[in-house]
Amino acid sequence: MALAIFDLDNTLLAGDSDYLWGKFLVDQGEVDGELYESTNQRFYDDYKAGTLDIFAFLKFSLAPLTRLTDQRLAELQNQFMDDIIQPLVSPNALALVDKHRQSGDTLLIITATNSFITSPIASVFGIEHLLATEPELVDGRYTGKVAGTPCYQDGKVIRLESWIAEHNQNLIDSWFYSDSHNDLPLLSKVAHPIVVDPDDILRRHAQDHGWKILHLHHGE
Repeated sequence: MALAIFDLDNTLLAGDSDYLWGKFLVDQGEVDGELYESTNQRFYDDYKAGTLDIFAFLKFSLAPLTRLTDQRLAELQNQFMDDIIQPLVSPNALALVDKHRQSGDTLLIITATNSFITSPIASVFGIEHLLATEPELVDGRYTGKVAGTPCYQDGKVIRLESWIAEHNQNLIDSWFYSDSHNDLPLLSKVAHPIVVDPDDILRRHAQDHGWKILHLHHGE
């Protein structure tokens, strides 16, 4: 039984849930529209360029969780899933996950996006195991800080190695699907690195190393 690992944003999903959550909060009037949207866009551009300061971004992106009630957060989360996320779940992505499920593989999503956003998305794909950036909770309230290692770049490798040790898994015959050059540290660790609708940097790397390029969302 192999380990099948999936990045989430722009890999299983035909969009970036972290960035879209920020836009959703603007549309719902929960944050300062113009300032928040421009800052959200700047961080997203940094991510695509591979220059993101993950702690600065998390300080920004987790702050709204500290200001909203549990009831309002639940309402927003449900609406976000219905209006924004569900349309981004493609039959091709569901079929890919199911192929590994039918093979008896252990399924795992690993994502830099925080678990408040990604836990319900993992449920849509029927994937039990999720490694995501964890917002800190104290007495049931979000603090705006990060608990543990952010699940980003080399942090994905660190988090995965801990998870493997805890769950008696290994990377023998393992698979990892990702769209982003930010995931090169983990792609280089698995037996079967598969790039999905990759960014330009990752596409060139895949071509140079003979990695398979898969098109789930954008065609050939």
